[in-house]
Amino acid sequence: MSTLTYPEVGATRLGPLPDGYHHLHHRNRIGHGRADFEAAGAAVTEFRMHRVAGARVVASTRRAEPGAAVRVALGAGPFRFTAPCRVIWTEYATQRIGFGYGTLTRHPECGEESFVVDLADDGTVSFTVMAFSRPARWYARLAGPLVPVAQLWYARRLGSTLRRIVTEARQKRN
Repeated sequence: MSTLTYPEVGATRLGPLPDGYHHLHHRNRIGHGRADFEAAGAAVTEFRMHRVAGARVVASTRRAEPGAAVRVALGAGPFRFTAPCRVIWTEYATQRIGFGYGTLTRHPECGEESFVVDLADDGTVSFTVMAFSRPARWYARLAGPLVPVAQLWYARRLGSTLRRIVTEARQKRN
């Protein structure tokens, strides 16, 4: 089993995010009520959100569990890159569901990323992507300032994908 490529393991769970990395924090509203929260939580922790957003995901477990190996592939043809990760933490609580995974050897970046769904007291369901990263491979260093832009684009894509999954689940319930 590969080892994690950074020392600040678990920082995306409660923060603060460590210095020396690019930070990403993207949050958006994706629904309302317990049913939307549960649909979103399942889509996130079963890696369905990533797959529907266009990523190829191979995971060693059906849903996110600490220690699970996850391999995410993005891009097309010669521009496809594979990102090996390990799930660091999970949370399956009544108002918070999600997980964080950390980078392994051969990942283009070095750091951690989390995907969390929250149910607020007023019923608002929000989705948050939080990450800290820095280049670990020559091509990530070469891409320089484009990497944070691509990461934000992907976080937004995940949010809109999750909103669509929740909306479709709501329509099936009604």
